[in-house]
Amino acid sequence: MRKNELAKFLAAVIAIIVAFAFCIQPLASSIKQGLDLQGGTHVVLEAIDTPEAKVDDDSVNRVVRIIERRVNELGLTEPIIQREGQRRIIVELPGIKDPDSAIKLIGKTAMLEFQDPNGVTVLTGSDLKDARAQMDQAQQNLVALEFTSEGAEKFAKVTAENIGRPISILLDKQVLTSPTVQAIIPNGKAVITGNRTMEEAQDLAILLRSGSLPVKVEVMETRTVGPSLGQDSKDKSVVAFGVGIGAVVLFMLVFYRMSGLIANIALLLYTLLILLTLNLLNATLTLPGIAGIILSIGMAVDANVLIFERFKEEIRAGKTLRAAMDAGFHRAMTTIIDSNVTTSIAGVVLFFLGTGSIKGFAITMLVGIVLSMFTAVTVTQFLMKSLLNSKAITNSKFFGV
Repeated sequence: MRKNELAKFLAAVIAIIVAFAFCIQPLASSIKQGLDLQGGTHVVLEAIDTPEAKVDDDSVNRVVRIIERRVNELGLTEPIIQREGQRRIIVELPGIKDPDSAIKLIGKTAMLEFQDPNGVTVLTGSDLKDARAQMDQAQQNLVALEFTSEGAEKFAKVTAENIGRPISILLDKQVLTSPTVQAIIPNGKAVITGNRTMEEAQDLAILLRSGSLPVKVEVMETRTVGPSLGQDSKDKSVVAFGVGIGAVVLFMLVFYRMSGLIANIALLLYTLLILLTLNLLNATLTLPGIAGIILSIGMAVDANVLIFERFKEEIRAGKTLRAAMDAGFHRAMTTIIDSNVTTSIAGVVLFFLGTGSIKGFAITMLVGIVLSMFTAVTVTQFLMKSLLNSKAITNSKFFGV
C-alpha cells in the first residue's frame, strides 16, 4: 500500500515536470500576440456629422462592422476593432508594415457612383455584388465589377441610352475613370481602369466589396509601435515572468520545504493549464494580459500558503501529519473561496466596463482564479495525500514546522 502511494506520487510529479519541460515553449509561442508585443498601428477614429448624414448609434455600429470587414480583408493577425464611447472607434493593427495606407483604407467613405453624361447618378455601391482586382492581357491593373440582378438591369439600360458617350465612375465624389460606352452591356459586368499598381487595385476592390461608410470618420489619433519596441516589451515580460516564478518558488521552498516543493510542482501544472486555456480561447496576449498571468501565479500560491499555514498549526496542536493535512485543507477552504470570490467580482467588473487591454487583464485573472482553485484543492491535495500515505516522510520538520 505504501509503495503504491509513493509510486503514485512520483509518477504524478515526473509527469508534470516532463509535460512542463516539453510543452511550455510550444504553448507560449503559439498564443497570438497583441499590438504591444509585435508592433503595429493604433488608430482612433471619430464619426463626424455632415449635412448628408448625421451620426447616431446605429451608424457608428455599422461603421464598426464595415471597418472590421475591410481590416479582415488585409489578412492581419488578430486585429482589434472596438467602439469607445458614442462616436469613437479604436482600431489596432498588429504587425502592419504600411500604417499610412492602412489608415487611408479603413477610413475611406468609399461611396461608389456611376454617373451619366449629364452628371446624374444612375448606379451606386448598393447595386454592386462583387469587386475583384485583376490584370488584363495588356498587363493593365483593373478592378472587375459585378452588379446585382437589379444593378445589371440598370447598367444595361444606361449603356443602351449612352452608346458613344462617357459614363463616369466616381469614388467619394472623385472621378476614377470615364470610359466611353461602345455597346450595350447586358451581363452586369464592368471594369475600373487607371490603377497604377496591383496593390492599388486590390485596395479599391476591398473598399468596394466592404461597402461605403454611412457617415464620415476622421482620424483623431495615430500611434505606431515599432517591431523592435514590441520585441523589447516581450523580452522584458519574459524576464519579469521568470523573476516572478523564481521568487515564488524560492519563497515556498524556504518557508514550507516539502509542502513548498509540492506547491511548486502544482504551480508548473497551473502555468501549463493557463497557457493551454488561453490557446483554446484563441486569446490575444498583450502586456496587461501578461501582467494578469504573473499576478495569477501569486494568487495560485496564495491558496497553498493558506492551506500550509493551517497544516502547520494543526501539527503544532499535536495531530498526526495525515490528520493535520485533512484539517488544514478543510479549515483553509472557506478563506480561499471568500478571497477568490471577491477577486472574481473585481475581474467581472473590469471585463464588462473596461476597454480591450483591461479586458485582457480581466480574462487572464479570471481564468487564473479558476485554475488556481483546481491546482490548490485538487492537485496539491492529491500529491500531499499520496506522499503522507506512503510514510516516506514522517518528520514534521520536513514540512517547515
